[in-house]
Amino acid sequence: MNMPLPPNMHSVAVLILTVLALVLFSRDHIPLESSSLIVIVALAVGFQIWPISFEGQVLRAVDLFSGFGHEALIAVCALMIAGNGLIRTGALEPVGHFLAKIWIKRPKLSLLLTLLVGAATSAFINNVPIVVLLMPILISVSMRTGIPASSILMPMGFATLIGGMTTTIGTSTNLLVVSVAADMGLRRIQMFDFLAPTMIIGFFAIAYLWLIAPKITIPLVLPSILSGSLLIMLYSMAHFGTVAVLGIEAGIFNIPTLIYEKIHQSAGSFNSIRAGTVLATVLVITAAIIMFIQNRVLNRGRYQIIAGKSFRPVETRLRGFRTPLFVLCITYIAFTILLPTITIFLVGGLKTYGLPFTAENLTLVNYKYILFDWKLTRDAIWNSLTLGLGAALITMFAGVMISYVIVKMKVRGKGILEFLGMLPFSVPGSVIALGVMLAWSGKFGINIYNTVWIILVAYIARYMAFSLRANSAALAQVHDSLVEAAQASGASMGQALRDIVLPLVRPGMFAAFFLIFLPALRELTVSVLLYGPTTRTIGVAIYTLNEDGETVYSAALAGIALLIIVTGQTIISRFTQTAK
Repeated sequence: MNMPLPPNMHSVAVLILTVLALVLFSRDHIPLESSSLIVIVALAVGFQIWPISFEGQVLRAVDLFSGFGHEALIAVCALMIAGNGLIRTGALEPVGHFLAKIWIKRPKLSLLLTLLVGAATSAFINNVPIVVLLMPILISVSMRTGIPASSILMPMGFATLIGGMTTTIGTSTNLLVVSVAADMGLRRIQMFDFLAPTMIIGFFAIAYLWLIAPKITIPLVLPSILSGSLLIMLYSMAHFGTVAVLGIEAGIFNIPTLIYEKIHQSAGSFNSIRAGTVLATVLVITAAIIMFIQNRVLNRGRYQIIAGKSFRPVETRLRGFRTPLFVLCITYIAFTILLPTITIFLVGGLKTYGLPFTAENLTLVNYKYILFDWKLTRDAIWNSLTLGLGAALITMFAGVMISYVIVKMKVRGKGILEFLGMLPFSVPGSVIALGVMLAWSGKFGINIYNTVWIILVAYIARYMAFSLRANSAALAQVHDSLVEAAQASGASMGQALRDIVLPLVRPGMFAAFFLIFLPALRELTVSVLLYGPTTRTIGVAIYTLNEDGETVYSAALAGIALLIIVTGQTIISRFTQTAK
């Protein structure tokens, strides 16, 4: 397989401009308007002087700006203008002054009114200008009353999002979804189609934001909320399975599915791998920025909720909310977990896809065929089990040795060792797969492409972070005095490690084993770019069977995978309970 050339100059220029834009936007002394203008002018001049050719067409600056004519973007801008007009004309200032006056006298009622006003107006004006309007008012209220600003602003921000979800114009995301659905030929979404479900959810959400969040939840979990949001963003960008199954046929791609489509459809051609390399570079840069911001957020907010004094936990009595909240939780679990899981097993048992779920249409023959008769699925199950077992064993032992160096030894450069061990899990799996593909396809004298070994190498790199975290936490609990006492009693360093350290960190090693083995069983993002004719894994087999129209067999294999994973989870629970 030919090795790709470096990315073309247009790709490099856009990446450099992206980094420059982030730097400009992060500088408080540079106005946002100036930064935006610099970026737009650079794009326009660059595309005009150095146009790019794509599929026989020359793309110039006019093509770049044609995207600004999209109706969804125009609608968002129009709402922003309307919101700014309300602010400049002072049309909503009486509402703000009213809230400011009564906040000092009745803060609880004022918070409720703020949440309701923000939610109601966001449904018809868009949530962004409402937040812009309310922020200075609420900040001044915070300064006058001494109430932490986060206890007011965060509930208000969430309330505007809840209100914005009730209509098609309430948030920018809703406008884009409506526009994309219309472009795809789907049924036109009406303005109040979302009203009923969001009103039900909004009732409980507003109650939570009013009564609970400002006092306890938000001050404690604000850093975790921001950090978790960044991780969800990174995970969503790197996710393959859901987008591949639901989006590709409708022409909806994210970066991992686009990399897969380009390489898969062109059978690994030079141009497709070059394009995949450029896309992977974008993911790596984005992941690095997200991880940097996450670390900054976590380092800023630290709260201690466990102290030396013991206390008796206080039970919160829900009173009239007890039954509605219980029903809401059961409904959520039923619709998001139980119903899809049961459907998978029922579809896997159908004689033909599309038949109703009746006793005469259900059979266990499909599961027997998947487990014992069909070589493709038997090989996929065997490959996943052996790859998961091999990756778990290798990373378990390698991880405990690397962790010992990081935690217990005073050597220079161990921080770099920890960083390199954690890096592969911080970047998307498609990037790992593409890097392994390029590195072990004969360029350095070793060619394991299209074999099971290249997938094993990718799994080891991908999941080493799990082993490092589990083993480092276990080793941190073993005091150095234990090893020193053993050596003072005549034991060698090897004997001290074997007889003292390893028995104490054994629970961490087993935890690392299962933390790697179970995710490896269902892994798809890495495997889908590396599998060969005989090296399919369970995840790849489920995806390819569904793509080939074998929905019943795909569901049956998915059901078997669920049983294997649930069995593994049960073993972990039993093991952890025994360890305690």
